[in-house]
Amino acid sequence: MRAVIVEKDADGATHAAVKDIDEGDLPEVAEGGVTVAVEYSTLNYKDGLCLGPGGGLVRHYPHVPGIDFAGTVERSDDPRYSPGDKVVLTGWRVGEAHWGGYAEKARVKADWLVPLPDGLSTRDAMAVGTAGLTAMLAVNALEAHGLTPDHGPVLVTGAAGGVGSVATTILAALGYEVAAVTGRPDQADYLRDLGAARIVARADLAETTRKPLESEEWAGCVDAVGGAMLARVLGQMKYGSSVAAVGLAGGADLPAKVIPFLLRAVNLLGIDSVLQPHDARVAAWARIADVLPMEKLTAMVVPASLEDLPRLGADILEGKVRGRVVVEI
Repeated sequence: MRAVIVEKDADGATHAAVKDIDEGDLPEVAEGGVTVAVEYSTLNYKDGLCLGPGGGLVRHYPHVPGIDFAGTVERSDDPRYSPGDKVVLTGWRVGEAHWGGYAEKARVKADWLVPLPDGLSTRDAMAVGTAGLTAMLAVNALEAHGLTPDHGPVLVTGAAGGVGSVATTILAALGYEVAAVTGRPDQADYLRDLGAARIVARADLAETTRKPLESEEWAGCVDAVGGAMLARVLGQMKYGSSVAAVGLAGGADLPAKVIPFLLRAVNLLGIDSVLQPHDARVAAWARIADVLPMEKLTAMVVPASLEDLPRLGADILEGKVRGRVVVEI
């Protein structure tokens, strides 16, 4: 079968290329293993790290990246899945510590899989992928902390990226006024097509300020940037509002004041999709199938093949990828 294989040479340099491997090369799973014929995968920032120089998050070589995939069960040692079942996998460090979806087959634990929701194809599921699941988890968290459409505009930072694109679409579909932040003016029409009511220039939020509080602007925020932008946004949140932090494209440091938490009761919510419990995943996927306008996904999707991935992995690390890359296996 064909797979993208990342190998490390004696000098420590890594190389990614499409190669033929044997199904017997797939890693064994101690208990409840499921073999899936992979139909589609996708490209995320973590995949770029694993494909790129140095191998990023990879622990052992040779390695097959791909943190997401969707396909059909071929063989199962777990009673929850049978041959022919359609399944989705995101997270659980697959594609990092365990061989992932950039191959025609994958062998994983049954606990890591989710049944494909009704109404979604395997291609749809990868147009959503980890990015879309994370976006849905973020929206669910904001609403669990009281956000409703009548509270005011919701900010989405890094809006032209994978998480931001799906978050913008979901929020708009739910009736929220979305303010989309981007540093790429040429993406404004794309974001408006997804449902953004307003475009905010990245430069307006890129620097911290000495003021611990600014005017109350945002009823909620899905933040994929972190760093100085997140610090700035915290000072602009409305009283009792929440920020769902989903990424750190702008840096892992948070040069912020505690004043927004103390004087405006702002909540900072951490969103993790890697180790999210199974029931929460199933609920999020079911809501995605219910509320995400699938026709909007078409505008986000960049089709790709296995051969394209080494190049696209470099592009996503440089911020050159818009929306969602769907890889046909």
